[in-house]
Amino acid sequence: MDFSVTGNWLGVAFIGIVALVLGLIFIVRALFAGKSSQSLSSKYQSGPEKSVLDVRNKYPEVDVFQLSSTFFNFGLMVAIGLTVLAFSWTTYEKVVNIPTGALEFDEEIEIEPPRTAEPPPPPPPPPPPVIQEVPEELIEEDQQVDFTDQSIEEETVVEAPKVEAAPPPPPPPPPPQPKVEEIFKVVEDMPRFPGCEDESNKDDRKKCAEQKMLEYIYKNIKYPAIARENGVEGTVVITFVVEKDGAITDARIARDIGAQCGQEALRVVDDMPKWVPGKQRGRAVRVQFNLPVKFKLE
Repeated sequence: MDFSVTGNWLGVAFIGIVALVLGLIFIVRALFAGKSSQSLSSKYQSGPEKSVLDVRNKYPEVDVFQLSSTFFNFGLMVAIGLTVLAFSWTTYEKVVNIPTGALEFDEEIEIEPPRTAEPPPPPPPPPPPVIQEVPEELIEEDQQVDFTDQSIEEETVVEAPKVEAAPPPPPPPPPPQPKVEEIFKVVEDMPRFPGCEDESNKDDRKKCAEQKMLEYIYKNIKYPAIARENGVEGTVVITFVVEKDGAITDARIARDIGAQCGQEALRVVDDMPKWVPGKQRGRAVRVQFNLPVKFKLE
């Protein structure tokens, strides 16, 4: 027999059993209190003598031990009932309402890919050297040459030539710019939401990942109050980059419908777990992903 009880019904049943036990206690106390001790004393005043073993209590009518078997059976029944309810306690997953065609675009939109750092332009070629004509100098043949006596004696003081300090070394070249990886739009294995690695077929993994992604989005998204009050509906498009390690980066709103719907969709995307990265020729690459999020009032 399939018998299931939700947590709310289990709480109601527990409260009802506690109230029943307390009510039974008050009723029994009221019944015993209603019997007058004076009437009982006059009833047993002129009665025959009995031994102590025959009459354990002074007045048998108010002997609480005569109901012990009844209370024992009642407690046993309550314990069995609580045990059955506890084993029948069933928790149900919250039903996620996914709009029809959640991954379909209403219209084609052109999304600008994230810009990568372009290499700097090559330096301009150096200017051609300028050749200047040097006029020939006339050398006088009769020019007299002066001879200077450079002999050194013991008393001659020789001064050491002054050594000029060497110029400082040139500064080191700047470090090379970090290499920016190319961002792909379409690859052989597109990135997907985690949780479907057990599927053997590629198409089955894709369908399973899309379903889990939609369940995650529409389970965590909250319809903005201002959009609900003004009846705002439509599709928000979030574009982001799935890195080589599966992390979500550069998430931004590509198309918004206003009323804080774009910010709410962006919040859900930023809180996503790491994806399974996309692959091109067997190696993980960076891939741009465009995700539509539909807002529809029920």
